[in-house]
Amino acid sequence: MAQINPSILSADFARLAEEAEAVRGADWLHVDVMDNHFVPNLTLGVPIVESLARATDIPLDCHLMIEQPDRWAPQFVEAGAGSVTFHAEAAAAPVRLAREIRAKGARASMALKPATPIEPYEDLLPELDMVLIMTVEPGFGGQAFLDIMLPKIRRTRQLIDKHGLDLWLQVDGGVSAATIERCAEAGADVFVAGSAVYGAADPAEAVRALRAQAAAATAGAPWACAH
Repeated sequence: MAQINPSILSADFARLAEEAEAVRGADWLHVDVMDNHFVPNLTLGVPIVESLARATDIPLDCHLMIEQPDRWAPQFVEAGAGSVTFHAEAAAAPVRLAREIRAKGARASMALKPATPIEPYEDLLPELDMVLIMTVEPGFGGQAFLDIMLPKIRRTRQLIDKHGLDLWLQVDGGVSAATIERCAEAGADVFVAGSAVYGAADPAEAVRALRAQAAAATAGAPWACAH
């Protein structure tokens, strides 16, 4: 089933509780954590996640674009995140970290920047609940979708199916009404959308429309028909 995760990176940071309410019906709320080291931007940290978790019943999907996720990721679970994504490029011990996130009660996810191939991480996939394929360079919202990531999404889906895993495949970056169908056809089933949702006149309706588009594209996709 297609899931839509609005990104609060495109929301009004002074009104986060209201912005969460504006996307009621979303599957998850995507929270971009940036440290100005791993990526050239600084956003928010554990205290904001704690406050947001108290302010909404939409589960939080925290994407850690930070150095030393092995040290910090468990704290985001404790703060209330239902899913925590660390970057393969930053984790010192990804298997141990994924197991620790799961042991604390959250879903464990690993993200790959555009230039990072999925194939070296094939053996790690059973340790994860989700893989995130970045479809822009991480660090800023509002970037244009990178079509060259579509083959990587397809290869990731093939590896998931090869091992018979119940693993979500998320895409993040430039996802909109113009690109979501291509992502779904390629194999993604979780879609992070920032400006496409919060830039809409009715963010909740934008979530519903994107989900419907993704579901329709998935229904005719070869990978979904094979399941």
